[in-house]
Amino acid sequence: MGLKLFLKENIFFIIFQLLVDLFILSLYWLDGFRNLDTAVYSIVISMVLIVSFLAVRYTLRRNFLNKISNLPVSMDDALQKNAKTAEHLQTEAYLQELYRHYQHEVQNLYAKQNRQEKFLNQWIHQMKTPISVIELLLQEEEIDKSSIQEEVDRLKRGIEMVLMSARIEKFEEDMQIEQVNLKEIVTATINDNKRLFITNHVFPMIDIDENITVATDSKWLKFMLGQFITNAVKYTFEPNKKVKIYVEKDGTKTVLCVQDEGIGIPKSDLSRVTKPFFTGENGRRTGESTGMGLFLAKEICGKLGHELVIESEVGKGTIVKVVFS
Repeated sequence: MGLKLFLKENIFFIIFQLLVDLFILSLYWLDGFRNLDTAVYSIVISMVLIVSFLAVRYTLRRNFLNKISNLPVSMDDALQKNAKTAEHLQTEAYLQELYRHYQHEVQNLYAKQNRQEKFLNQWIHQMKTPISVIELLLQEEEIDKSSIQEEVDRLKRGIEMVLMSARIEKFEEDMQIEQVNLKEIVTATINDNKRLFITNHVFPMIDIDENITVATDSKWLKFMLGQFITNAVKYTFEPNKKVKIYVEKDGTKTVLCVQDEGIGIPKSDLSRVTKPFFTGENGRRTGESTGMGLFLAKEICGKLGHELVIESEVGKGTIVKVVFS
């Protein structure tokens, strides 16, 4: 197989050499073949040189040609290093680097797939709780509509979470950057979560100038704010506490802050709260955390060109900041 491939690779070179020999013969023919021995000698020497050259060339390329002539059984077969020429050494280096990129992409793909499967399984398990509560409430003689609505809201937040998690894989197709009025977005998000505030006896406070605008995607920003607010309320166990949402200026940058008066995040967990499925001590206390909210927020900020900063102190609360460039 290697020799056959070598001949195919050099067929034009062989044809060219034959044409050169015919050209030499034509010159002797035009000269009347006065030096026939010289003509024959020239052709023989030419053929010996070309055959010797091809033989040496084939010897150097044989291992490489044999390798690429047979389909590999495994990646180890394809990546064996047995080239001897500069061209083939560079080809093998190219294949090694290509394989490295391939492995990296495959690992990322498997990581995303495993993350989605784990998140979906965890999400389905958690969604069983509000469904079970609703079923129990419906069995009572007097239906408590407010309690049912609370569980429906939990279902809505869970569905929104899983939808956004699916959409983030094709984020660029779903992104629309425009100038967004921060106060309008914050107010709308607060209104969407007003029952959550009422149920947990936590009060929102908005301190944002009506004229402040930032370049971002309103839908994704609203989703992030919903995660920050949900966490702020969920981890505020004492009644009559506040969640303050305000804007700071850091030079030319606009910083949107969501500050709560909850239990705070331990220092040991603070650097890991944006990792997928990390719930930490607080998540284990509530039993409702998927560990995906802040991870998705971090991913969204990165894709939008924003920065996510989280500051917290146990017993005093947490501040989540989105820095707009």
